Amino acid sequence: MSIEQQGKPLAGEVAIVTGASSGIGAATARELASQGAKVVLAARREDKLNTLVLEIQQQGGEALAVPTDVAISEQLSRLVEQTIQAYGRVDILVNNAGIGQGFQDGTTEDITRAVNVNLLSGILLAHEVLSGMRERRHGSIISVASVAGWLATDALYSGTKFGLRGFSRGLRRELQGSGVSVSLVSPGFVRTNLTARRKAKLPGPEVVAKAIAQLAQHPKREVIVPRSFGPIPFGYHIASTLELFAPWLLDLALRPRKK
Repeated sequence: MSIEQQGKPLAGEVAIVTGASSGIGAATARELASQGAKVVLAARREDKLNTLVLEIQQQGGEALAVPTDVAISEQLSRLVEQTIQAYGRVDILVNNAGIGQGFQDGTTEDITRAVNVNLLSGILLAHEVLSGMRERRHGSIISVASVAGWLATDALYSGTKFGLRGFSRGLRRELQGSGVSVSLVSPGFVRTNLTARRKAKLPGPEVVAKAIAQLAQHPKREVIVPRSFGPIPFGYHIASTLELFAPWLLDLALRPRKK
């Protein structure tokens, strides 16, 4: 470990971050790099990735851009291959890529892409990196779901996030004692492209990025951040409990307003 890396809790760790061109992904890449990780940035927008790589390098970090469409399985394999070629291994996988897509107004192609990006890409990437992590008995798989994976408000988006939660929780149990941790972070309303139309002042994506970095060091089953915001005044944790035990109350609270 170099002098510059001393005191950095993730020094030398190799991390892949999907959806890294903006929002939570970009904030997570910055946070992990600031803590000493070598970050591999994956997204479709190559210009955005290259700009972020330069920013991280100027701050003394190490980063690599691998333009990737996570909806295409061959590109996921290439992402992992290029990471291993550059750094020898993958220690941290952050499955962050996600898109919003309405169900009723979407085409079959739109719906398929949303499932591939929000759910299947995270499953396939976990499969790609898992053998190496298990062999070394060291690794962290962190998936970014959503409070919408607790509180179903949008059929397609919530469906994919429910699926990602189920996959993460099941994989965590399968890997107990293996040295590989599996964690989930479920953001509420934060400032990203998906919430750009909301007029309310939202917390920035950095709050989620810090939670992800913390999970890489101290794994937990799931964290919800922030604890409360937006149209759920009684708190996300309470709302998720109501969804389990009194869903009819949320039906009333979240029913569409008549125009």
